[in-house]
Amino acid sequence: MSEVVWLLDRGAALIAYPALYLAVLTGILYNTESFGILYRAAQRVHVELSVFAMVVTLLHAGLGLLDTWFVVTGQAPAPAYSLSYFLGGGAVGVGALLLLVVAVLGFTDATRFGQPWGPRVVHAFAYGGFVFATLHAAAVGTDLAGLIVPLLGPTIMFLVYVLLLRLFVLRGTITVGASAQ
Repeated sequence: MSEVVWLLDRGAALIAYPALYLAVLTGILYNTESFGILYRAAQRVHVELSVFAMVVTLLHAGLGLLDTWFVVTGQAPAPAYSLSYFLGGGAVGVGALLLLVVAVLGFTDATRFGQPWGPRVVHAFAYGGFVFATLHAAAVGTDLAGLIVPLLGPTIMFLVYVLLLRLFVLRGTITVGASAQ
C-alpha cells in the first residue's frame, strides 16, 4: 500500500507543480493587454488552470500526508536523506498549501475576512504559496533531482523575466507587441 501511495503522491506532484507554474505564468499575462496573443490566451485559461492546479495540489497534499505518516510510523522506508530534512520539506509543503488555500478562499469569497480582499492581496498569497511550493519541490523532490535541478532555475528565471517585463510595460518604461509601433 505504501508503494502505491508513494507513486500516486509523486505523480500528483509532477502534475501539480507544472500546473501551478502555468497558473502563475498565465496570471502574470492575464491583465497586460500589450502581450497580445499571450494576453488573450491567458484570459481564456487562467482561472480554469488555477482551479485544476489547486485540485491536483490538494490531491498531492493528501497523498503526501499519508506518505509521511507511513514513513514516520515505519510502514515505508525512510528517504535517502535524514528524517528531520524530510519533515522540514514536508512542513514547507504544508506552508505552500496553506497560502494557496487562503488565496483560493480570498478569491472565492473576498468578504470572508475582516475587510474585503482585492486581487493584489489574493495574488500575493498565491505567489507566496508558489514560492513555498518551489522550495518544497527543490528540497523534497530530490528523488527527481535529475529532472528538477536543470529545469527549476531556468523556469523560475523565466517567470521573473516575464514578471519584470510586465512591471516595465505597466509603468510605461517599455512597450511590447503591437503597441511598440
